[in-house]
Amino acid sequence: MRLSRPVRRVLITLPVLWVVVSVVFLLIHLVPGDPVVQMLGEGATASDVSVLRHAYGLDAPLGQQYLHYWRGVLHADLGQSLRLHDSVTRLVLQRYPYTLELTLAALLIGIAVSVPAGVFSALHRGRWQDRVLGAVSLGGLSFPNFALGPILILVFSIRLGWLPVSGAGSGGDFLLYLILPAVTLGSGLAAVLTRMVRTAMLEELGQDYIRTARAKGLSERRVEYRHALGNALIPVLTVLGLQFGSLLSGAIVTETIFSWPGIGRLTLSAISNRDYALVQGCILAVGLTYVAVNLLTDVAYTVANPRMRV
Repeated sequence: MRLSRPVRRVLITLPVLWVVVSVVFLLIHLVPGDPVVQMLGEGATASDVSVLRHAYGLDAPLGQQYLHYWRGVLHADLGQSLRLHDSVTRLVLQRYPYTLELTLAALLIGIAVSVPAGVFSALHRGRWQDRVLGAVSLGGLSFPNFALGPILILVFSIRLGWLPVSGAGSGGDFLLYLILPAVTLGSGLAAVLTRMVRTAMLEELGQDYIRTARAKGLSERRVEYRHALGNALIPVLTVLGLQFGSLLSGAIVTETIFSWPGIGRLTLSAISNRDYALVQGCILAVGLTYVAVNLLTDVAYTVANPRMRV
């Protein structure tokens, strides 16, 4: 029986998930330093270290720890945090919504800016508008988040006082706290997508079906936005899936700058404290999200482009 492309992609994702979980487990055990000594301090006795290592199962062989970790993953039990003494699953679930909201807000900003800018640049190819947008997008690509974030804080929070400096706020103030980190994270994405949309739009405007549509007497606006733009956005879907992973990794720096209580900031804290279980849980959550988004992107691309269904 011949399986459809979305079903095949789901089946292919299963070994990818196994690789992600295995790599996360193995890499964290290669990090130098003993988390138990880090937690107890240099003055801890050998017996105290031995007792605590046994309590957390760190004295077991690596293979046994691997199997135990897999059993926990399958039961949504990622262990206990060595420093916070709380369930890793609970800690990750508490912070994950903040990272997801920040990433989606940055994604929306990138799309809202890049699609009109890319189309406008393509329709004014070679003119001064195109050159200005090209220079702006190049600047966005060249300007890192760790430099843009403090500048935005200095201008809009300290000098103008329009937006809060850091944190996530609560209730109705949440969106005000979200603006600056979302703009910081989404600026690079907007620059990448602007150039992608421009290139795809120019390629579609040169196709035969566009000339046919114009020969039929369709208005230029209908040809550009109804026919050319719809097909130009199909390859952009693939780029969005790949860039979503970049947003997740970039969120670590952005969350640190703005003291945003997401997984990225939690990951840095766990790494500095040698908290094995918490680092594994955070990286696993990010990795699984990236795999899931790429799977959804591939399915969406198949739906948007009928030729991929064959």
